[in-house]
Amino acid sequence: MPPESTARPPIAVFDLDGTLAETAGDLIGTLNVLMKREGLAELPLSQARGLIGAGAKALIRRGFEAEGRALSPEDHERLFKAFIAHYGEHLADTSHLYPGVAEALDTLEAAGFRLAVCTNKFEGQSVELLRLLGIGHRFAAICGRDTFPAYKPDPSHLTGTIERAGGDPARAVMVGDSRTDIDTAKAAGIPVVAVTFGYTDVPVAELGPDRVIEHFSDLAEAVRALVPVEAA
Repeated sequence: MPPESTARPPIAVFDLDGTLAETAGDLIGTLNVLMKREGLAELPLSQARGLIGAGAKALIRRGFEAEGRALSPEDHERLFKAFIAHYGEHLADTSHLYPGVAEALDTLEAAGFRLAVCTNKFEGQSVELLRLLGIGHRFAAICGRDTFPAYKPDPSHLTGTIERAGGDPARAVMVGDSRTDIDTAKAAGIPVVAVTFGYTDVPVAELGPDRVIEHFSDLAEAVRALVPVEAA
């Protein structure tokens, strides 16, 4: 009988915001609602895109710091709760999949890969957003910041997602767009493909991913270089 690890399928684990979907409009729109309530100027989307990538709490802190306001722990928590409530009602006002996502998922599934999502969004909002975008059913697991005791960049978030999806951790790859994703994958000992079109304040190529792609049409080739697709 083969070892358990070889009996499991290979797996591709995706970040959500800035990787599978362009969600900046709805995220920054929610941030700007809070900024306006607090008497601060709204941030232009072009300026604020780089603030995304480490979850809502980091986005709020970065946004308010950009306008010169440091937040007390109490204010930060209050604003975080307000953010989650408002954003939950505006998950997909403007959000949409990046070009080629569905086709890339088709290719990976045809090669025998299981698919999963590991995001610092809350799990419930992640599941709902992916449903609204029409691809929620594609993933064996959708794990958010509240799914496990820790979340990215803690590697247990990624390894827990792989375990929950029933994938083979020895034949796993992470696909993300930010330092958080790259650091998480490295800490878990899992190769990582970085997309160039997501949310980062530093070009992803400078963060040391194993592969960089500019379009989802390049994903299968990048994954094939890191994980033995033929062994699926």
